[in-house]
Amino acid sequence: MTTILVTGGTGTLGSLVTARLRAAGHEVRVLSRHAQPYAVDLREGTGLDAAMGGVEVVVHCASTPRGGDDRAAGHLIDAARQAGVAHLVYISIVGVDRLPLGYYTTKRKVERMIEESGLGWTVLRTTQFHDLVLGLLRTSAKLPVMLVPAGVSVQPIDTAEVADRLAELAAGPPAGRVPDLGGPEIRPLPDLARAYLHATGRSRPVLPVRLAGKAYAGYRRGLHLTPDRALGKTTFEDFLSTHAPAARNRRRPKAGRRAEGAHLPGKPPQ
Repeated sequence: MTTILVTGGTGTLGSLVTARLRAAGHEVRVLSRHAQPYAVDLREGTGLDAAMGGVEVVVHCASTPRGGDDRAAGHLIDAARQAGVAHLVYISIVGVDRLPLGYYTTKRKVERMIEESGLGWTVLRTTQFHDLVLGLLRTSAKLPVMLVPAGVSVQPIDTAEVADRLAELAAGPPAGRVPDLGGPEIRPLPDLARAYLHATGRSRPVLPVRLAGKAYAGYRRGLHLTPDRALGKTTFEDFLSTHAPAARNRRRPKAGRRAEGAHLPGKPPQ
């Protein structure tokens, strides 16, 4: 049995990784800002030494687009070195070394910090999660016209499949930069928008909008995709079938009539 610490262990990905590692018989410590007894703010680094004591493997899932990931990684690496951690596993994103986005630049910086840390390490890059794409489409669908970037395709992958791979890597020896992991299909965003509207029983015009900037140009070129590593199994429609119940099932019945089979909408992903 291995003692493994999972940062961001209460998040969408981290909670699934934690469950898989525990099911495999490992002792897992969940580290997040609010998870007791290991409530740690990685950006400050306080409390990390206590959380890291006796840990053999760290799975680093905590991240935020608001900034500070590099600072948090610095604290984590220092504490891991002092504790004699044998293996640090990091989840990253396909295209962090190719797309000029601030968040991606920071993720790539963290990759380099881990590579140069002197620790045993493994880095897995994946394409965007279904959850992220769903969140973007939900927001866009609040408008009378659904606006999506023109000329951009995505390759979304199921978070559970990423969790499976991370748990597998954490249970093994350090492997360096492992092959990327991508979703099963590369789909234009307007196509996914229409799939979302169909799944939720909504009707909206879908309007592709051309954007400016180097990052958008990179997305149009597909720098965030990994067509040769389309190993995911769960399609976006599969994901929608359980995460986006049809809106027609949520409509209120007409006055004086009883609703048959009405149910509450599903809870959105955290």
